[in-house]
Amino acid sequence: MNISLPQDFKTDMINLLGDDAQVLFDEYKKPPYKGLRVNTLKCSAEKLEAIFAGKIQKNPFAESGYYLDNAVQGIGTTPLHHAGAFYVQEPSAMSAVTLLDVKENDKVLDLCAAPGGKSTQIAAALNGTGLLWSNEIIKSRANILLSNIERCGVKNAVVSSETPKRLCDALAGYFDKVLVDAPCSGEGMFRKDNDAINEWSRSNVMLCKARQLEILDCAAKALKQGGELVYSTCTFSYEENEEVTAEFLQGHPDFITVESDESFGRKTDNNGVRIFPMDGGEGHYAVKLKRIGDNPYHTPDFDFSRLNTREYKAVEKDILALYESIIKQPQSCRFMLQRDNILILPNTLPSFGGLNILRAGVLFAQIKKNRLEPHHSFFMSLSPDEVRQCADYPNDSGEIKAFLHGEEIDADDSLKGYCLVSVEGVSTGFAKAANGRLKNKYPKGLRNN
Repeated sequence: MNISLPQDFKTDMINLLGDDAQVLFDEYKKPPYKGLRVNTLKCSAEKLEAIFAGKIQKNPFAESGYYLDNAVQGIGTTPLHHAGAFYVQEPSAMSAVTLLDVKENDKVLDLCAAPGGKSTQIAAALNGTGLLWSNEIIKSRANILLSNIERCGVKNAVVSSETPKRLCDALAGYFDKVLVDAPCSGEGMFRKDNDAINEWSRSNVMLCKARQLEILDCAAKALKQGGELVYSTCTFSYEENEEVTAEFLQGHPDFITVESDESFGRKTDNNGVRIFPMDGGEGHYAVKLKRIGDNPYHTPDFDFSRLNTREYKAVEKDILALYESIIKQPQSCRFMLQRDNILILPNTLPSFGGLNILRAGVLFAQIKKNRLEPHHSFFMSLSPDEVRQCADYPNDSGEIKAFLHGEEIDADDSLKGYCLVSVEGVSTGFAKAANGRLKNKYPKGLRNN
């Protein structure tokens, strides 16, 4: 590799690292790290390790994280990626959620969530419990976030496209954990993205710092007393990292930093962690902050009785009949009718109104020409054990490749009606079975060319 680093950046790194700066500069002659994280909502680590034998090895930044052999190409078109068995993610980017230390039943806000690597990592830690609220201010990026949440089979998430201020004002005091993976100058992207180098400047660093402080101020309002917030960036800048943290604490005396006991990266003088390329990842900074003071604001829980509208009652029997025709052991669900969409809501929700929400929970079905048709999102959230019918195929089979191209495929004659399609036991989509054939329902926008 031949990367031309900005001189001002090199000066900053010499000031920050001293003699180790040359070690950093030498790293830029090497290729970037590649990584992936097993999505334990849909796939076990043992299964992924067997499939990728010799091509992945554990990384230190997350229990579910791996380095990926640089020789592996085109992984995004593979059946298991379509199925959401894993998420392609830069290794050190996994460190922030590890520091956040999400527990089951937590209510977690990921405030700057696109494209969804950290959100899906949080979702795996929640394991279907509690609530994940993922937000992205830019609508096009929020749609990508939603697609990744859906692909990874997350049932207990809300995806929104709001400004941090509007969102945190509306959900004040609600969350146990908040992640602010803030927009930054992107110094940790230099080996992967030439645009990151071309767009870097000292003035941009200072613009990022001002924006990061504004976002943190908003995030603080959303956190309940005793809650924890992780602030992270993919940059090395002292201004965007330690200085932002210090100025936030100065303006919020009800917060303290919490020392990390993780072994990766380099400890900073404010209890944070900074990761350089010579530390095994492209670059990240993260620090945990805890609210020790009271939050005078409190958002109540959602009133689920509001779901029993006259319009919902009119289609309730059809909804339950479709659900019971697909699920082997039907569970009690909170269905919501939203125009022609039927959603299955998370069990835990805050009271909200007026926010730009792209999706709450899972899109179960849609009303089309006075009939109900199940949606891809619903089947992606299921496992073969949960459904009445499943057609499972090997990862290297011609059938699953044809399915991902949108083609009809052969199936067992015993299959009739809506049927889950899976690869190596991981849900990939659905089809409608009849006469030994599966009529493809894989969304056109997701198909391989």
